[in-house]
This record gives sequence, C-alpha cells and structure tokens, in this order.
Amino acid sequence: MEKRLFLAIALSLLILLTWSALVPKPQLVGSKSVTAKNLTNNSINQVDLKQSSPLVLVKEASPESLIRFSQKGLDIVFDEKRAAIKEVLFKGNREHKFPLKAGFLTDDGSLDFRKESEGADYITFVHYDKIKKITKKFTFKPNYTLELDVSLQNLSNLPLNTISSILVGQIDLSNLNTQLRYQDVFVVNSEKSLHLPVSKDYKNDTVKILGFRDQYFCVIVEPAISGLIGYIKKGNQESEIGFKGDNIILNPAVQIGHLYRIYLGPQDLPIINKVNPNWSGIIYFGMFDFIAQLILQLLNFFYGIVHNWGWAIVILSLAVYAALFPLSLKQMRSMKEMQILQPKIEELRKAYKDNPQKLNKEIMDLYKEHKVNPLGGCLPLLLQMPIFFALYQALIRSVALRGAKFLWIKDLSEPDKLFSFSKGIPILGSDVNILPILMAIGMFVQQKISMSKAGDAAAEQQKIMLIIMPVMFGVIFYNMPSGLVLYWFINSALMLFYQFKIYKQV
Repeated sequence: MEKRLFLAIALSLLILLTWSALVPKPQLVGSKSVTAKNLTNNSINQVDLKQSSPLVLVKEASPESLIRFSQKGLDIVFDEKRAAIKEVLFKGNREHKFPLKAGFLTDDGSLDFRKESEGADYITFVHYDKIKKITKKFTFKPNYTLELDVSLQNLSNLPLNTISSILVGQIDLSNLNTQLRYQDVFVVNSEKSLHLPVSKDYKNDTVKILGFRDQYFCVIVEPAISGLIGYIKKGNQESEIGFKGDNIILNPAVQIGHLYRIYLGPQDLPIINKVNPNWSGIIYFGMFDFIAQLILQLLNFFYGIVHNWGWAIVILSLAVYAALFPLSLKQMRSMKEMQILQPKIEELRKAYKDNPQKLNKEIMDLYKEHKVNPLGGCLPLLLQMPIFFALYQALIRSVALRGAKFLWIKDLSEPDKLFSFSKGIPILGSDVNILPILMAIGMFVQQKISMSKAGDAAAEQQKIMLIIMPVMFGVIFYNMPSGLVLYWFINSALMLFYQFKIYKQV
C-alpha cells in the first residue's frame, strides 16, 4: 500500500512538472480633470478583434532609438521613436529582463516621437504634425509605480476622429521565450478577477485592470476612466494585451488627456498591497492558492525572526511537521503494524491462493483482530500533498528567494549546485546538487527499515521499489528550487528520525 502510494505521488509530481513545463498556466482586481480620453487620429485603425493576426505589428526597435532610464532597483529601456517601453531590467542579486516589446504604445506604431524633457523621476515624449500634438509623460513614483499621462491636441481646423487605446505589452509565444510557462494575463472586470492563458483570445467591455506576469515580475495597468475594452489577442508568434475605447470627435483647438496608473515590479504581496490592494490578485498560485498564500505569510513571519530565507524554510518545515505529527505518528505505527502482520498475510495468501474472496475476508478479519487500518498510513501523506504542491508554486514564484543564500546554496530559487563538472551527466546535467541526493539516500534508508517480511515474489518487488522510489524522487527533485528540496529534505529527515524511534519501541 505504501509503495503504491509513493509511486502515485512520484507520478503525480512528474505529471505536474511536465504539464507546468509545457503549458502556460490558466486560472481564476481618481484622475486628472479630463472630459474625454483619446490618443489617435484618422490614420490609426480601430482595434479589430476579429482579425487573425496581431493587432499592432511592432517591429524591433532600432538601437539608436533606445533610451535607458534608471530608477531605484530597475532600468527602463524606452523606444524613443514610439514613446514605448521595450523592456525593464530589474537589478539586484540576479538581473531579470521583463520584456514588453512596445509597452504603453498608444497608436499603431507609425507615429514618430522624440524625447522632449527628462528629470530624475519623469521622462516626456512628444509627437508633432500638422494635425495634432501628442504628449506622453511617464512619472515614476515609489514602490515600482508610475503614471502615464497622455494628452492629444487638435492643431487642425477640422474635427479629429480619435480612438483611445493603449498596448500593455506583447508576449512572445515562440519556443525562445523561456518564461512562457510562467506567464499569464491578469484581468479584473465588473464581475470577477481572472488569470487567463496568454494564448487565449479575450474581450470584455467592463475591464478595470489588466496586466500580465512572468515567474517573478509583473505589469499592471488601471486606466483612470471606465468604459474601455480590455482584450487579449493571439497572433502567430505573439499575443497582444491592451485597452481600447470608442470613437470620439475632437473639435479644433481642443485638448484631451488620459491618465493610466501602472505597477511595474516584483510579485511581492506586501508591496502591491501597499500600493493598491485591488492589484494583489495578480499573485496567484493555482488550485492551492489559499494554502500557498498562508505558507508565504508564515515564511515571511519566520524570515522576520531569523533574517535568512533558508532558516525560515527550515522553521517552516518544523512547523508543518509539528502540525501533522499526530497523524505522522499514526502513519508510522500503522506501517510497523502492517510489517508485523505481513508474515501472517503471506500464510493466508498461500492457504487461500485459489479463493480470492475467502482470502480478502481472512485478511480483513486479521486487520480487525489486531486493530490495524490498512489505509491509516495514507492519510498523513495525502494531507502533505496539497501543502507540497502549494509550497512548490509559492517557492518557484517567490521573488524574495531570488539570490537568497543559505549555507553552500547561492540561490534558493535554483538547484543548490554544490559544484559542477566540465562534462554533463546524462539526465542530471553538469551540476551536482547535493540536497536531492541526500533526500534520496534518506528515502532509501526509510524504505529499508520499513520493509516487511514477505514471500519471494513480494520480497523481490520490495527490493525493486527500494531502488526505484529513491531514484525516481531524486531525479524529480534534482532540478527543483533548492528551497523546495530543503523543505522536503528536512521533513523526510524528521520522519526518518521518529521512524527509528518507533521501530525500536515495537
């Protein structure tokens, strides 16, 4: 029973990792005085969500058009010609590139802007022609927030037909995008908040907030006015995310504007909650989101005490084990009782090998006589699985663990990489990750001491599982974040310690 359960867990983990590697994760938050919000003219086509190609075909920015604008903790690379953000470089222990391609583009990419002015916390771009003047001012504020103020003035003697629109960003759907498995789109409409696949078309005229994220960072945009249509449009190699509004006629000499509030930073719940709690829904961990959020809060609490993320994970492991200890103790005792009964079960199998119904009845009577529940060892493991999957999602997306050190581990969000070979090892690669190896050894010992006396066929099966299970778990965990492996290793070590004690007592 235990071996089958372990095998089921291993296969579940393998399916989870394969699925998460291959499929993006779908799942299910005041302004300046203006009278209308529009940014385009007759030459700019209204967004047509029925087209099969991307809505805005943005070419790569030329190097001479790029401007690097530095703020605390990040560098923003602007495409001056389009007055758009090409990418954001988050600095720190590990630099992270967050590409937008043409973030906050407000036309079809055909207009030419130039930088008009720049200060410590703002940069302004302007476009002039005979018909109109468009000004885009990016003002940077604390906690990774900024405001984009866009104004349009009609310079002609005729009414100007305009459409308000803004491109939040474009996501690369090709195999070159290593972050694709982590990326999804965050939508808040009048009914609910959603996490949608980046490759799924979507349109809603009540969208209030729109954003997307990768593994660690995100962009969130909230227009200062309502009534815009939020959309996702999938093309051949990329998806486009943005807002568009209705046509408005702008009379001669009239100027209108639109204000967008933007978050461009890490998926850090305390920071986002401080800025705007309605934006915190972008942090989502799937089916076990509630457990993952609770785990992160506990982890942050322990970090506040020890000021080291590795020790915080160790304390979290101890806390979870302590909470589940009564069930774990029952599991280990049940396993030992099953081990003691195994010789009698083998005798029954020999005696009733030609009568399966009688065999099952005798085995159940044996369990009742000795007050043994054959499923008693499964419950603690089943309770651990939601915690493990939630912890996996929480740690693999925890920006706080990026570059966090612990003992020999240089980065808790990566495999521990004790040392590397010049040539790679098949399946495992060139890095030697010691934590998964120690975990596999501990699992081997745990399996060894829990082996029961059995007949030849069952004994041979136990010997095979004794090797297969530790190797399978070792391979599955080998390239997981070391923070996750550290949690599982501490938990397994505690189980092994108490298992030794239980087996000595019986």
